[in-house]
Amino acid sequence: MKTIEQTYGYDDVAIVPGEITVNPELVDTKINIDNIELDIPIFASAMDSVISTKFSKEISDLGGVGVINLDGIHVRYEDTEEIYNEIVNASQK
Repeated sequence: MKTIEQTYGYDDVAIVPGEITVNPELVDTKINIDNIELDIPIFASAMDSVISTKFSKEISDLGGVGVINLDGIHVRYEDTEEIYNEIVNASQK
């Protein structure tokens, strides 16, 4: 027979300040993946709903990686604002 184990969701866990303080200058967020060194451990997903060319550059400037969807809106269209407005205003049917 299987036993049911306790699981926790967002509403079940509370994160509160502790008694120990870590000074930001003592924290190193750098990460090495093969021969790639990142200042921050962030790979932004190659999804149009997650990343744009502007956001990709911002992440890159901070030391992470923003991956552009090569089949996505930002590669196929020069003016993405117009396309996003068309998507937002599309009929639900």
